[in-house]
Amino acid sequence: MKTVLITGAGSGFGHEVAIRLALKGFDVIAAVEIYAQVQTMKREAATRGVTLRVEKLDITNEGDRTKALAWNVEILVNNAGVLEGGSVLDVPGSNMRHEFEVNVIGPLLLTQGIAKQMVKRGKGRIVWVSSREGLNVNPFTGIYSASKHAVEAIAETMSLELQEFGIEVATINPGPFLTGFNDRGFETWKSWDDDPSDRLFDYSKLAFPRAQFDPEPVYATMTKVAAGEIDTYRNLEPKSMTEETKHLIEAPWNKKVRDGLGTRPASLQKSYEMKPETPVAR
Repeated sequence: MKTVLITGAGSGFGHEVAIRLALKGFDVIAAVEIYAQVQTMKREAATRGVTLRVEKLDITNEGDRTKALAWNVEILVNNAGVLEGGSVLDVPGSNMRHEFEVNVIGPLLLTQGIAKQMVKRGKGRIVWVSSREGLNVNPFTGIYSASKHAVEAIAETMSLELQEFGIEVATINPGPFLTGFNDRGFETWKSWDDDPSDRLFDYSKLAFPRAQFDPEPVYATMTKVAAGEIDTYRNLEPKSMTEETKHLIEAPWNKKVRDGLGTRPASLQKSYEMKPETPVAR
């Protein structure tokens, strides 16, 4: 399998992984959301000494998704995504819908068509870029987390439904990495179409609640999973957060509904204390 389509390649993880896969000799189709990103991606690839194909593919656009069916994709990396920061009680409905359109519905509709082509060939690989938030939750990322929980359900179900057809399915679960994605997500409130006086929280005082890691481990793992060099279904980075993640998955089984009532949880307080783009201390 040589032909790779990676969505959301205009920035962040997708941008770097597309170039690394091309460096490995894959025929990469780097899909970007808007036409303005096409030349930028081509110039970056030329600077890095690689050849790849850049296509405009807005995964929420039916015409763009249909166009992709002619590309004979053998490996699909569903990387495109957005983060809408804010309380689940404040995020406007239109922003919620956009989050799910980009993170869940668009990628799934794209995958439906491409996966059926893979079934006809009897082979293929589908990589879903989920998140640690698909396994855990944090204050002010609840809508994003809900979309990634949906991705987890879809990917795991898909791995069962496509098993007999010889199609590989894997997930990538990045934690907090310093690519700008998390901090941009905590500024989306500035364009909400709502009444600010009705908001439960003042978002000018809040920031992404965790220090963020250098993204190199995600670049490396995501590249290897897409290339078939790593065969584990779930791939969380950084690996140093694995035990914390597993503990938080188990925690609700022991939680009582009155635990901490009337107090602010430490995880929420961190959004008041953290500064944007804070790196993890070395």
